[in-house]
Amino acid sequence: MKTKIKNFLNKKNKRKLICLTSYAKSISRILDKYCDLILVGDSLANVLYGMKTTHNLKLETMIDHAKSVKLGTKNSLLVVDMPKNSYKNPNQAVKNAKLIIKKTGCDAIKIENNSYNLNIVKALKKSKIDVMGHIGYTPQFKKKFKAEGKNRKEQIKLLRQAQNIEKAGAFSIVLECISKKTANKITQLLKIPTIGIGSSNVCDGQILVTDDMLGISGFYPKFVKKFVNLEKIIENSIKKYKKEIISKKFPNNNNSF
Repeated sequence: MKTKIKNFLNKKNKRKLICLTSYAKSISRILDKYCDLILVGDSLANVLYGMKTTHNLKLETMIDHAKSVKLGTKNSLLVVDMPKNSYKNPNQAVKNAKLIIKKTGCDAIKIENNSYNLNIVKALKKSKIDVMGHIGYTPQFKKKFKAEGKNRKEQIKLLRQAQNIEKAGAFSIVLECISKKTANKITQLLKIPTIGIGSSNVCDGQILVTDDMLGISGFYPKFVKKFVNLEKIIENSIKKYKKEIISKKFPNNNNSF
């Protein structure tokens, strides 16, 4: 087992795991000081490219951003999302996952799970590719948002799904927008770490889209806490920049050759 994966697994039941997304070196360089895991998420489709969904994101785009993120990542476990339609069958999944790892130097890949792709996890694991699962609200497969695990039927389905993903060989699993009660049962049941997003503090760790928690994405659902209003800070800085150019305060002699 790879050292970073082993260290990540060993933190379960010891302390909460810290995870955030990054799409570039400049951000990953900062996150790397504090995060156990950095995810190059397919959320970059919405955050950076203004797409309504993640469905049309290209594999090449994910690879390009992951290469940049890798430049700023030394300590954190680096995981890359496989975009929709890049793992439709086991052969395609293995081929594309190997390409991502070869081109980016990442430690693992992540896929979203549905009722039909457990064989993808098995195939990746068989090919010695570390894979992270993802259940609950899965944007690649579900058109409409809905919190899950609120009733007994949904709870049983999610528990079974999580167990099967663990047995198939995933080293961790993201629980997205799952009820606290169900998320707690899954976390207690599994030996691998659960990483929550909108699934309460009972999970082994937490992940958010960095742009959301910094207040620059314009997307603030219930499960996101805005830790700073960076949009306002940036706006004030640009106003000052504009003002100093107009008043000829910038550039001054210190900024000139």
